[in-house]
Amino acid sequence: MTGIIALKKGENITSFFAVNKVRRIIGEKKCGHTGTLDPNATGVLPIAVGGATRFIELLPTHRKSYTATFKTGVCTDTLDIWGQVTATFDKEVTFDEIKEVALSFKGEIMQLPPMYSALKKDGVRLYELARQGIEVEREKRKCEIYELTVEKAENGEYSLYCECSAGTYIRTLINDIGEALGCGAVMTSLCRSYACGIELSECFTLEELQELKEKDELYKALIPLDKLLGEYPEITVTENQAKRFSNGGSLMRERLKGNLENGLYRVYGNGEFLGLGELDNENLKVKRVFNNV
Repeated sequence: MTGIIALKKGENITSFFAVNKVRRIIGEKKCGHTGTLDPNATGVLPIAVGGATRFIELLPTHRKSYTATFKTGVCTDTLDIWGQVTATFDKEVTFDEIKEVALSFKGEIMQLPPMYSALKKDGVRLYELARQGIEVEREKRKCEIYELTVEKAENGEYSLYCECSAGTYIRTLINDIGEALGCGAVMTSLCRSYACGIELSECFTLEELQELKEKDELYKALIPLDKLLGEYPEITVTENQAKRFSNGGSLMRERLKGNLENGLYRVYGNGEFLGLGELDNENLKVKRVFNNV
């Protein structure tokens, strides 16, 4: 089995656990996810299966969407409701003030990665250091908020919808909004609704995958790899060129059809997806060969 399983991850499980569970359900040893979700977060977790695992780093990940809830008046060490409270505030803010401040974060911003994150410092995960009570210096990173809306939710909380670049931390965004308001804020739930070109509505839960397996219908949950590589333009080669490319050989640029620009291409031959090639001024070189195993 080769392709992408669009998993709808549930609460209170790690991404690693989710991948292992999918591996057991589908009976495929080669499995890997394309972007970690915190244990308490839910939503889209694309899992590459079989030959698709070799393309994980090449899948488009630059745009993601999230829905979250948050509350004001409190800060925690993890920037979410599951951490230790570090400060509380009596200051009251209006919904209009919250919306106005939140919208000021649209566009390019600089974020300080949280200590409770999977980033590494000298080869050690930040969250491992944080659990030991160690805080290290981190450099702020540029990210972009494309869309941002805030609405009232239940129990005095607020809901947030955010479309953003890869590497954006929603709990950091909420914390920064709280700081700007002067009343603190923590994330109380998080769901990734879009990633790698996959919508939440396309995803299957672990339970649904198990049901598909019992019906011998796992193919319904498998997305063809090249569908998720759609941001790369397509190029079709001849039968002989297809054989050469599939064996790792470069193709001469002058023998390719079309007015082509340099860059990555989805390569097709004999009606099949062959892999990704990188075109320069002289050749189309193999970036990854696709093996349907």
